[in-house]
Amino acid sequence: MHMPAGNKSAHSTQKKTLPEAPWSTSYEAIARSLETDSRAGLSSREARHRLHRYGPNSLEHKSSISTWHVLYEQFKNLIVLLLAAAAGLSFAFGQWLEGISICIALAINVVIGFVTELKAVRSMEALQKMSETTARVVRDGSTMEINAAEVVPGDLVVLESGDLVAADMRLVEASRLDANESALTGESMPVHKSTDPVDKDAPLAERPCMLYKGTALTLGSGKAIVVGTGMDTEIGRIAELAEAAQSEEPPLEKRLDRLGNRLFWIVIVIAVIVAGVGVISGMDTLLIVETAIALAVAAIPEGLPIVATIALARGMWRMARRNALINRLSAVETLGTVTVLFSDKTGTLTENKMHLTTLSVLGADAIQDVQAGEGGVFDPADETLRDAVRQALRVGVLCTNASLGNGEDTATGDPMEVALLKAGRAAGMEQSELLKAMEEQKEVAFDPELKMMATYHSREDGDGLFVAVKGAPETVLERSTTVLGPDGPRELTEGDRDAWRSRNTELAGQGLRVLAVAFRIVDSADVPPYEDMTLIGLTGLMDPPREDVREAVKELQEDGIDIIMVTGDQPETARNVAMQLGIIPQDAGPEYLVPGQELKSPDAMSRDEYDRMLKAEIFTRVSPEQKLDLVGVYQKLGKITAMTGDGVNDAPALRKADIGVAMGKRGTQVAREAADVVLKDDALSTVAMAVKQGRIIFENIRKFIVYLLSGNIGGIAIVSGAILAQAPLPLLPLQILYLNMIHDIFPALALGMSEGGDPDKIRKPREAHEPILRRDHWTAVFLYGLLIAAAVLTAFFVGLHSFGLDEHAAATVGFLTLAFARTWHVFNMRDTGSGFFVNGVTTNPYVWGAIVIVFAMLSAAIYLPGLSTALRTVPPTAAQWQLIIGCSFIPFVVVQGYKVVKKMVRR
Repeated sequence: MHMPAGNKSAHSTQKKTLPEAPWSTSYEAIARSLETDSRAGLSSREARHRLHRYGPNSLEHKSSISTWHVLYEQFKNLIVLLLAAAAGLSFAFGQWLEGISICIALAINVVIGFVTELKAVRSMEALQKMSETTARVVRDGSTMEINAAEVVPGDLVVLESGDLVAADMRLVEASRLDANESALTGESMPVHKSTDPVDKDAPLAERPCMLYKGTALTLGSGKAIVVGTGMDTEIGRIAELAEAAQSEEPPLEKRLDRLGNRLFWIVIVIAVIVAGVGVISGMDTLLIVETAIALAVAAIPEGLPIVATIALARGMWRMARRNALINRLSAVETLGTVTVLFSDKTGTLTENKMHLTTLSVLGADAIQDVQAGEGGVFDPADETLRDAVRQALRVGVLCTNASLGNGEDTATGDPMEVALLKAGRAAGMEQSELLKAMEEQKEVAFDPELKMMATYHSREDGDGLFVAVKGAPETVLERSTTVLGPDGPRELTEGDRDAWRSRNTELAGQGLRVLAVAFRIVDSADVPPYEDMTLIGLTGLMDPPREDVREAVKELQEDGIDIIMVTGDQPETARNVAMQLGIIPQDAGPEYLVPGQELKSPDAMSRDEYDRMLKAEIFTRVSPEQKLDLVGVYQKLGKITAMTGDGVNDAPALRKADIGVAMGKRGTQVAREAADVVLKDDALSTVAMAVKQGRIIFENIRKFIVYLLSGNIGGIAIVSGAILAQAPLPLLPLQILYLNMIHDIFPALALGMSEGGDPDKIRKPREAHEPILRRDHWTAVFLYGLLIAAAVLTAFFVGLHSFGLDEHAAATVGFLTLAFARTWHVFNMRDTGSGFFVNGVTTNPYVWGAIVIVFAMLSAAIYLPGLSTALRTVPPTAAQWQLIIGCSFIPFVVVQGYKVVKKMVRR
């Protein structure tokens, strides 16, 4: 984020005075260093002073992109500059009509690009708007609610479940406090908080005494002292890292620049040769200039920027309709070049919602797993397990602080408790109904040391109290003396405990979050809950993969894209999800996963460590800096990288990657600002769709560039051939410009609107360094161009010498022969392996519409007064029309014959 000049001194002062590593010292010491009262907070006067000193508690947003900047960007194109040079040359030598016509071509391109790009920019800016939040602070000894932007270092903040954390804070009090820090760490589960300090070198995900701006409280309450605001929060530090990350120039822009360079030198070389020939042969200076302008106009594909912009814009609109908002036009095509996709796990590959998937209960002989069926219902085939299953679900529904509410988005509380409530609801155990029958008498809050909680409930028969207990398997096992079996409770032996511990390890190895559930019957609420318990079983919960992701992963892999999971979550959880989705094989060994603590800077790695990093498909517990390094390593290897993410911790890598893809539904503002693409549905399948569209668009662009340049090369060869033969010009500069405009826009644009081409081309990623036209494409361009030139020169010289036409009439024959030759040439753009009558060109309705427009504009060029005068054309006779049509078909017949023979040879 750019920092306003006026705030620099304030921020530099702030960094000197705020405590460093506040998680490593007591909150009393933090209160003293910030001169605040841990009970009464700051005074209002001191708060105003600090607000002036430190500035508002807000991230410094990227300034809005100005309209003028968007307009300026349209001129940063070498082909546009070449057109401008040709126009300047025309005006300099008094060729006003040609100059004005070239300027019109320029204006059309700039307007289309400007309108499209501006719309994309403004759409993204609208998406990035955030609603204001508030915070409850203690000032002058009283609690008050203020705008979060007015929170200052030293403020004492009162916290409740459901609050968004307004700044970085050091906890003073914490009562069963949990926070969802996934936006910063990638950890899918809420983190339990306490006031105890930790080691100074503890990573961000392991600082329980800290709360961070932008995270959310899921459970409990507490108080905390603000230790960082605005850009001096963890989220602000990452935002600055994202702003500093250098994004790569889009591959399409690189390719078009290289193409423009080639065209530039082609124009210069040919112009020099022709000028030299003209001087040697004693040509008139004005004729040499006119010829040079004709060559320049013939060489430059005036429609290329226009058609490329429209093709990309159509791709952008098509993707937007399918839930992918594009921030930059060139990103549409860049998506098709991606070879490596770095994907976040939580919410991208998974639902970001916990589900109860497995219940382990005691059967007749051994512990058995019961899996959730359709709709999340646990209905074991073995009837002897059903009582234990229902008991486990009942404890899960009773022993909780969460609630479901009426709908999917109304649930509140710890995600694991919400998952237990959903499983109970699927089994017909509605929390409200169950509590009516078994009224809660007492709750024993979650104990961080024992890692258990309990609730006391009246029994339906009125005899004593039912104590529902859930917690960490290790502690529940230690304090249970019996286990519930098919025939009721029986003794829990040490061998039994070992078996349950083994099952706990197995479930955890599958990436499940495991809770044990137990109960006991007591006479009164004064009896301790955690003694002589009866173990019911283990509950295995997970954030499951999204339903559409497995198919999307398979599709992306088949398209030649390597998928790498980069997450802040636990290694076991990440490995299990990756196996389920097919990112790694089922028998994948440890070499496929690299934990963040083992991931060094590329410069500090040994060769073996570097090779292991390149082989890995999963990186866990990674920091924002490590994500940035990973993207950079693959870019140096020549890979085109994409990065998906939603959290603040993803923003630097989103900016650095060739394509950053942010989540629109749950993505943070910082992530969306850093990205090139925002997914409205947060679905990986949308990325797979966008990749295919990007490849289709590139193939379309490649086809219409071949079409454009072959026509232009034909024009160059026609003019050059006439000059070298010391014959009159077969084409006038304005005629060439007119044909370039109608053919370079309408048929070329129709080719760019194709829905798809050769599936093999769409399935294969391109090399990062592959030019927009390979050597075989350039060969085809020149051969097509020479064929067209030969046909036109033949018609011109036949008309001039055999028909005895004057120069204007002969030039009209040349003009129309070129016009129709280029019109039929659009059908030469079909893939070699496609059918003659049914192919991607003949089935494209836009092609037929373009041909109709071309015929209409050619008719106007011949028969419309004013236009025909400007173009210096005369209506042909019937015999001349036969010559024009016959010669114009020569390139089409030769090319189609070659393709038919080539297809037969392949067979």
